[in-house]
Amino acid sequence: MPFAETRCGERHCFLMKNLHCVVLCLGIVIPAFFQAGATNLVTGNGFGFTVVTPQNAAVTKFYAHPYSFAKPDAQNPLSEGIATTNFIKTLTWETGGATAEYENDSHVIHARGNTGEGFIFMPFRLHRAALILMWEPATAAANRGFNVEWNARIEGHEMAGGEGVELVRFEAIAEKLLLIPLSARSTKLEDQQLLSGSQAWALVSIGDDGQAETALREFSEWRAGLAPRALVKREIDELEQWRVTPGVRFADEKARHLWRQSEVMLRMAQCREPNRADFHGNGLIVASMPDGVWFTPWVRDMAWATVALAKMGHREEARAAVLAYFNAQPTGKMRAATAAANYQISVVRYFGDGEEEPFFTEEGSTNIEYDDWGEALWVLGEYMRKYGDDSLLKTKTYRGELYESARDFIVKPLEANMEPYGGGLIVKADTSIWEERQKDKKHFAFSTAMAIVGLEEFGRIAAKVGDQGASSDARRFVGELHRGFDAAFIRNGKLRGTLEEGVKNDIDGALLAIVHFGVVSDPTVIRNTLQRMELLKVDSGGYRRVRSTYNDPKIFEYWYERQEFLFVDFSLAEVDRKLARMNEASAIVKRIVDKAAADHNIIPEMYVALNCKLFQGNLGDPTGARPMVGYGAGEYILDVLDSQQTR
Repeated sequence: MPFAETRCGERHCFLMKNLHCVVLCLGIVIPAFFQAGATNLVTGNGFGFTVVTPQNAAVTKFYAHPYSFAKPDAQNPLSEGIATTNFIKTLTWETGGATAEYENDSHVIHARGNTGEGFIFMPFRLHRAALILMWEPATAAANRGFNVEWNARIEGHEMAGGEGVELVRFEAIAEKLLLIPLSARSTKLEDQQLLSGSQAWALVSIGDDGQAETALREFSEWRAGLAPRALVKREIDELEQWRVTPGVRFADEKARHLWRQSEVMLRMAQCREPNRADFHGNGLIVASMPDGVWFTPWVRDMAWATVALAKMGHREEARAAVLAYFNAQPTGKMRAATAAANYQISVVRYFGDGEEEPFFTEEGSTNIEYDDWGEALWVLGEYMRKYGDDSLLKTKTYRGELYESARDFIVKPLEANMEPYGGGLIVKADTSIWEERQKDKKHFAFSTAMAIVGLEEFGRIAAKVGDQGASSDARRFVGELHRGFDAAFIRNGKLRGTLEEGVKNDIDGALLAIVHFGVVSDPTVIRNTLQRMELLKVDSGGYRRVRSTYNDPKIFEYWYERQEFLFVDFSLAEVDRKLARMNEASAIVKRIVDKAAADHNIIPEMYVALNCKLFQGNLGDPTGARPMVGYGAGEYILDVLDSQQTR
């Protein structure tokens, strides 16, 4: 393996065997999505994703499901799993000059070219992985139809349901495609160019031939006889009806548009496939969307996305996400490493079907991230504070009623994985927010801080339901964790990222989130932390996560940890506001907003701070995973809401 001899195991170094890669002169394999250039656009409806290149309006991916890996690979249990089907390698209709952008801050992609215009979207009201394509030529001579290169060879196709509908089967792909013409077919179909005969199509993924009749009926009901252009208008109108009127004041129009686009990103990122006997992923939210590499559900990223949905007023989506935490299964795979505690919340992330994935490298390495458990309790607390939804706590979930599941399979495992320190308690060594490799585990301030935050939230919920014993226990543990935290992580007046000494985490971007959560309140300690953040400042103008200790350029983190990380930038803005440094906070966020406005209102994972072959581009260009969801769209929305509260 190219990274087998490195000391890292972070999520940012695993090999995406199903994505295109380029081989660099360093002798390592680098995912192509870290290349420079405008961020790809994505449309999705909770049942699948479609990726469009904005520079030429080409469709480059059509995924049959809304996640990168559907389930574990029984033949290779420590691999990334079974990759989700992608039907399309490239699909175009314009030979020159085409570009694409989002229409009215929506998921509808508007393509414009020299010879016409078109639209690409996946409809939300149609509960299937369905892609709508249409092209309106400017002249009769420009009526060339679509040109497609499939990701797999067509094995066979036949008419299905009349009116020009084709059922297509591909080699080595389980899913089939229904090709439904939305306008008159004008040419004879070629064997591999089945989209050449119409200016508008619906591509609908189905699991087997037996679903064709039902899928066609559902599609017909959704279409309701509308012409292609009318379908576009209705889709955008329905999205506007879904939106929540923001109760915030925006700094400018750019900020308002970024809010609207971020709102849509959160919606697209949530799985809406229904749970069934072999699938329990409904409500999970991916960390990024394709072509961002992390389009798989992470506990931590999903927490920020869910709290953003809840606080902005999207109750249904936030509730579904909370339930997803409690219905995902099977979980508790790492009990041997968690004091034999049977737990519900994954220690890393999930496969698309809801099964726990406690690893994310191809090095055969697993991780334990205890902060995930505190974050899940934080999410539950924020949702309950906003909506007071007592019925949610009584809802039957995988391990019983939701409240009891939170108490017995999150709180109790968390309490079982603490250890004494300084007259109090701290969370045991883990890999925490920056996902160190398990063999390099440490006692992270962030994990203990999130235990404090999560148990405070749970204590209030326990009191609300009348479980005074659990509420009292939670308050007691919070007190002991505060004592342990202060002793372990505030030394000589300085807040530190780990108990263990070391330059890497001595000053740590995660400390800013800890301050924002209110775990640290001493103004002197906060000011000192803010001053030491200058040690993490990079040439692009923002801040990286940690001071990297890697000195071998063949190691991924050598380059990764030198880039600007937007989660840290947002966190710094939030701490600035705590100290009434409003101008400084506004400047940080305005820079992000302005950059997003120039990139289709998409927030990336990082900005280029060190131009290199892994993260190419000019200083400040978007890089890393993009579009980013929890740490992108979600964090932006939470930051806007935070700015209103601290005015």
